[in-house]
Amino acid sequence: MAEQSSVFDMIGPVMIGPSSSHTAGVVRIGRVARKILGKNPEAAEITFYNSFARTYEGHGSDRAIIAGLLDFKTDDERIRNAFDHAETAGFEFKFRSVGNANTMHPNTVKVVASVGDRKVEVIGESRGGGVIKIVGVNGFGVGFNANITTMILLANDKKGAIAFIATILANDECNIASMSVNRKGKNDQACHVIEMDSKPPQITVDYLKHLPWINEVIFIPDIDF
Repeated sequence: MAEQSSVFDMIGPVMIGPSSSHTAGVVRIGRVARKILGKNPEAAEITFYNSFARTYEGHGSDRAIIAGLLDFKTDDERIRNAFDHAETAGFEFKFRSVGNANTMHPNTVKVVASVGDRKVEVIGESRGGGVIKIVGVNGFGVGFNANITTMILLANDKKGAIAFIATILANDECNIASMSVNRKGKNDQACHVIEMDSKPPQITVDYLKHLPWINEVIFIPDIDF
């Protein structure tokens, strides 16, 4: 089924330019990567693909992704000076560009960010008007837009895991909007992405974290504009 856009998607949020539409989307992709990492990064390598590879400097997408990794919102005046704020924070970064990635969306950016010994990889698409789609997390194919609370579970591929997780959340009256699972192979690692209307109680999160077959639980709150 084709994706549908709301009037808000077409009008877009309050944003900082110079290319406000894609600046906002790139900020949001950076903020998702920041939430998955859990802290402001110490280092990052950012790759812009296709159309972004040709326009990211002129449209301010380079400053936007750094601003997002510093957890700035899309209407934050500091976006224009994001490089200075990164330097003050001791955050080192570099950019790459790939102009002919035929299998990727025209406006795709990949972030590899690290702090201490933790490293994450996030691939996102800027769809215009601040709308984004996250299509990759740590080598797993995903598909969410961070408009509502999203939980990512990295777990062993285990029989009955999907039903078990859904039941646990249902018992806490968490309404699941969507749930998808991608695995590296049978009995290998799996990535569960669950979009829901509210975050479950902390005791439930702690319970999931302590299950021996669940390796990590990551929460991404709705990335407000």
